[in-house]
Amino acid sequence: MTGTLPSGEKVRESTRLRDWTRAETISRQREVQGKFKQSARVTLKEWKTSYLQDAESPSGRNLNAETLRKYKLLFKQLDEFTTDNGLRFVNQLDLETLTAFRSTWKIGPLSAQKKLERLRSVLKFALRRKWIEENAAVDLVPPKVKQSPTLPFSSTEMKAILKAATDLRVNAFILVMRYGGLRISDATMLACASLQDDRLRLYQAKTGEPVYVPLPAHVAAALRSVPHKHPNYFFWSGHSTVPAAASMWRRRISDVFKAAKISDGHSHRFRDTFAVELLQAGVSLENVSVLLGHQNIRVTEKHYSPWVQTRQAMLDDEVATAQAETAEGS
Repeated sequence: MTGTLPSGEKVRESTRLRDWTRAETISRQREVQGKFKQSARVTLKEWKTSYLQDAESPSGRNLNAETLRKYKLLFKQLDEFTTDNGLRFVNQLDLETLTAFRSTWKIGPLSAQKKLERLRSVLKFALRRKWIEENAAVDLVPPKVKQSPTLPFSSTEMKAILKAATDLRVNAFILVMRYGGLRISDATMLACASLQDDRLRLYQAKTGEPVYVPLPAHVAAALRSVPHKHPNYFFWSGHSTVPAAASMWRRRISDVFKAAKISDGHSHRFRDTFAVELLQAGVSLENVSVLLGHQNIRVTEKHYSPWVQTRQAMLDDEVATAQAETAEGS
């Protein structure tokens, strides 16, 4: 029970009951006797509706469809958990309850870390509106995540992959991921209008200016020759959801990896190959970060700093060689 005593003191007291009806009866009795004034509480349903309304609104947070899908999934799982445990109000989500809720997640450490960030975000929304007194999710310790090293494909592996990708659409899909640095979901939703001459429009920057990446002529030609299932998209039919379509492309690429005998192949390595090639060619980390669409350069450093060091080592060797040659000549 959360409320106020006649003295004005705010209290938060457990009824020590698991039966919701009996707990509500005790609360009402104390209110009638003038011993306790129940605070107005926001239901879990009201909280969910309010949050998603703000998240979807163009004048609000205006989250993209994929991010919004993840928040809706989080609320769906919260709905199931709270219903099973007889919870109705957002201020019932204390640390013990949230710990129990997290224990129901059947996902890996990295996914759990991202999900915890979303849980903290939705509870922060409630905290700012004074629907809860504290954000208990802040006290949940994130899982330890072992970062896998960035591993670009070698030129030999890329040749084997493209040779195994005998289907024209699959071949073009792989090429645009490799030379455009796209995530698989972005490649799935690649609009025909994004290809202008031999440049691929990646996204709209915060400055309002579009960000482009030049494509090799053969990649642009492969894109133009792709048979379309939808007039506006290269690879999406328009009939399925984006996650479902991306999952289908992931399976197709997995088949190519098997045919090419790439044992540790996954789609994100095409994006890694794109980034590492640029870094080793001398492109600045700042510019690579822009092309990858990272929120800030720290994200880029986190994933690609070893390759920046490799590039610097190569530069040091070249400078040392040049200096040695100059010294011998003098």
